[in-house]
Amino acid sequence: MTHKPETTHVEDRAHVEQEIGRDTDVVLLDAGAAHLEKGQYSNVQLAADGHTVLVPQPTSDPNDPLNWSSLRKHLMLAVVSTTAFLGDFGSGAGIPLIVIQSKEWGLTPTKVNEAGNLNVLMLGIGGLFWIVISSWWGRAPVMFWSTLTGTICTLVCAVTNSFPVFYGFRALMGLTLTAYQVVGLACVKDMFFFHEHARKIGIWVAIFILSPYLGPFLGNFIIAGTGNWRAVMWLVFALGCADMVLIVAVADETYYDRSVPVDQQPPRPQTLAGRLSRVVGIWQIQHHTGYFKTFWHCCGRLVSTFFKPIIIPTMFYYAMSFMWAVGINITSTILLETPIEAGGYGFGPKAVGFLYFTPLVAVVLGEAFGHFFNDFIANRYVRKHDGIFKPEARLVTNYVAAAFMIPGLIIVGQTLEKHLSYAGIIMGWGMYVFGVMLATVAITAYALDSYGTASSEVSGLLNFARVIAGFAVGYFQQPWGAKSGFGISFGIQAVIVAAALGIVSILQIYGGKMRAKGGPVV
Repeated sequence: MTHKPETTHVEDRAHVEQEIGRDTDVVLLDAGAAHLEKGQYSNVQLAADGHTVLVPQPTSDPNDPLNWSSLRKHLMLAVVSTTAFLGDFGSGAGIPLIVIQSKEWGLTPTKVNEAGNLNVLMLGIGGLFWIVISSWWGRAPVMFWSTLTGTICTLVCAVTNSFPVFYGFRALMGLTLTAYQVVGLACVKDMFFFHEHARKIGIWVAIFILSPYLGPFLGNFIIAGTGNWRAVMWLVFALGCADMVLIVAVADETYYDRSVPVDQQPPRPQTLAGRLSRVVGIWQIQHHTGYFKTFWHCCGRLVSTFFKPIIIPTMFYYAMSFMWAVGINITSTILLETPIEAGGYGFGPKAVGFLYFTPLVAVVLGEAFGHFFNDFIANRYVRKHDGIFKPEARLVTNYVAAAFMIPGLIIVGQTLEKHLSYAGIIMGWGMYVFGVMLATVAITAYALDSYGTASSEVSGLLNFARVIAGFAVGYFQQPWGAKSGFGISFGIQAVIVAAALGIVSILQIYGGKMRAKGGPVV
């Protein structure tokens, strides 16, 4: 970067916003770099450390979510994360119920499991729906109404005696409770600066990736202790009610249009009534014209984001890496509960519940490691490149993730194939989930860094790839292993994860050029 004369504060701000724009290839993150010591960025707002550039530059408006207090931001992040938790928790909690439900309704477990499969499918489809609604109406009303509707659907599932009713409302649970598995990323981007994204995404991701394991974990213990599947659904309902209380007590609208001058921003009363009007969506309707996007524009943004050059490869990578989590979950659970004489391990619900400590611990360890490692990678890149950051720096973590995912899959496959000690399942499953946690944060942060103005769209498309691939695996994983052998099936899965690294390598080399060619999302 060539030296230029000192500029005024306004010129500084304009130049920096262009230099570190959310969709450009280069991001200025360190004003203390050697080539910036001439003072041309002396008026840029910095973080508390005195050299990290705040991206985007915050306004002087106290209602700007970037200017919220740290406590308010993190309380909101907690609500965002717990709301995201509900979708996969409710889905996973249904796994231990299948056998008891099949006996009550006189159906086969496979037939009853169709409700769970449809629930998973709707988790992916619903995400695309809520992307458009959150951009058109706002983040807060989507949080309130999706959670309220999903909680009511859960109540119906808990009290019904009819399988068709349960089947339909399980699908609606997936459609509604998935909202903040995609919109949550937009809230992170709204409230936190660029250099904070990886850590905050890590918290959000860790909580909702815990959910598909914590659901069966608790569900198995409840089934073992009560023999009543409805008690599990009542737990899901109770968590939905608790989250509604948090939403009403804490939530606020995080969307803030930075193209609108501060003196023209619509007022955001900080009274209880004012905040609740934003939570339920009244404020957004009152100020919609000229501040929020039109419905058709939101639909067009989703399509436009999908066709950006790096998005489809990123979706393929994420699907190829994450989809086998569903395979391990389903296959291991079935074989662990299959009687020994039929080739399984003969475990009861309580024993299977204890085994779910494996992915739970792995996610926690993955978040603890990634919390510091992702920042280490980013800071190392910035130091080596004179204060400049490129999104491709995030991708290094994916190689570390693969070093755990690939052997983890092989270990699980060989353990199941040769009927070795269940310790092999614990070790392999834990390694794989640890790697998935690292890969999820890295690829999500990469996509967000690449298209920060389309945070909801990016998150929704990644979620769609994850869920749809998992939905497909849920159907063919068990028959494939039974026919070809679990050693072969899981071995091929490990090869697919390794092949997915080819996509990462291509993005590392050509990602910047691909992004420049495709242009920003408008």
